[in-house]
This record gives sequence, C-alpha cells and structure tokens, in this order.
Amino acid sequence: MNNNSNKVDRLQEYLKSLNSLAVAFSGGVDSTFLLKVAHNVLGEKAIAVTARSESFPKRELNEALAFTKANGIEHIVIDSEELDIEGFSHNPKNRCYLCKTELFSKIKGIAEAKNLENVVEGSNIDDNGDYRPGLLAVSELGIKSPLRYVELTKDEIRHFSKEMGLPTWNKQSFACLSSRFPYGETITQDRLQMIDQAEQYLLDLGFYQVRVRYHGNLARIETDETGFNTLLNSEIRDKIHAKLKDIGFTYISLDLKGYRTGSMNETL
Repeated sequence: MNNNSNKVDRLQEYLKSLNSLAVAFSGGVDSTFLLKVAHNVLGEKAIAVTARSESFPKRELNEALAFTKANGIEHIVIDSEELDIEGFSHNPKNRCYLCKTELFSKIKGIAEAKNLENVVEGSNIDDNGDYRPGLLAVSELGIKSPLRYVELTKDEIRHFSKEMGLPTWNKQSFACLSSRFPYGETITQDRLQMIDQAEQYLLDLGFYQVRVRYHGNLARIETDETGFNTLLNSEIRDKIHAKLKDIGFTYISLDLKGYRTGSMNETL
C-alpha cells in the first residue's frame, strides 16, 4: 500500500468537525467503512439511513441491518420508490440524478427531524472518473462526501476495512439494479425482479463479481476472470441457461470483455 493511515486520521478529524450526521448507508464497502469510522468518532451522534426499494436486493438490506445491529448503531429504513418518480422509469441519462435527489431529500428530512447537522454519503475519489449524475444531486443538496474529501480510493478503503475487521472488506462492488438497463429502456418492477433473480442465482452458484445486463429478451452476463473459468464447465453453463430462460429471458450471452463498472455508459 503506497499510502499510510494519514487519510484515516484526516477522515476522523473531518467527521468530528461535522458534530452529528446521518450516513446514507447501503451496506456496501464504502458506506460501511464510512459508517463505522463515523460511529467510532461520534458515537450515537452518527446514525445510518437505508432506502428500501425495488432496485435494492433484499440480501443487501439484510446485510445492512445485520451490520448496524452487531455494532449497536441506530438504523432507520425508509421506502424510496424510484419508479414513482416522474420520468425515472423511462431510464433517462440523468436517472441517477432523479433518484438521488429524492433519496437525499428524504434523508435530509430525517436528519433535520433528529437535529443532526449533516448528511454524508460514501462515494470515493475513484468515483470522480465515471459518468455519475447522482453526484450532482449530492452537490446541490449540500450532502457531504467525506471519503472523496480525504481522497480515499476504493483499494485503500478495502485495505483499511480489512485492518478494522469489517466483513465488507472483500465484498463485491454493487450498484442498484436500475443500472442494468440501457438508457431509454423502460424500467419496470417485473424487469427489476428478473435481474435480481438472475444475479442472485449466479451468486448462489459461487460467482463473485457479476452483473446481468437487460437487453429486452437477451441477458448479457458480465463477470470476472474467476467467473469465466467457472463458465468453462458446460454443465454449469446449461444450468445458467435453463434458469435464466425460466426467469424470462430468451437468449443468454456472455460479455467477452467481462465485468466493469458503468458499462451502460459506454454508449454515451
């Protein structure tokens, strides 16, 4: 690791300066690390808020709930129905902006009701490179991004999470299920459930980093090198093909470039 723990020291000082806060908590690598450090520094003046929605798998919610319970952190779960947001289901290029605006407005309301001075979220410095309209909503609403502020990278967050004994240090990257659709492709509850079922099946088979992208009647699977090796087994390929057809896809394909974040942004 090129870096020492100075960034963590700076993060602790920064969080201390915020006095009290609500963490937008998904249970992923970044927000878990942020929440734990915030709770270590601020105690009960740091709470977690998680949004339950159609694009957030139940396994992720359950992991988030288990973490806050195990660490004695106050945790509020709210409902965020993205599909009710005007224009969201048409999947425009600013879909993430629409969603984050609604989500963070709700979290700000909770923070104000509980007399907490700030709302923070877990994007890291690596997130500056991709097309992320959600960060515009973060900026407009005055949400703080402590991990970006101290310039922590994803690898550093994993490193420090491991040092702290956090169960998420080697958890796969996750983005909401709505990110599986090409821009302009209508997002529906049924389609989100198809994606969720397909990805859950692959995870249950032992795949680590995997996405199922929705292209009408075609499912495009992105996976890592280990996943490619798993797919060399024709029996496993046949099982996946049968399962995804049962879920509702006609054609099941493998993306030869493999897993990468933001692959739907390649058309922009």
